[in-house]
Amino acid sequence: MTDRQHTLRRLEEAGFALDAFTEEQQEVLEELSPQELTLLLDIKNRLDEVGPEVQAHAEIAGGALF
Repeated sequence: MTDRQHTLRRLEEAGFALDAFTEEQQEVLEELSPQELTLLLDIKNRLDEVGPEVQAHAEIAGGALF
């Protein structure tokens, strides 16, 4: 497996819907450095951690707070 394939596999495993990205966008993701990949995965994890709370506010308040 190449580094680029490994990067896409890690993104998929983290829950990124890669089929929603254009071919050009996927190429950009493939070219992420190891540091960029780590940062992107960390940001996604942090967003996922607060996702349910933000979604609950949006449902209760109709998104008025966000």
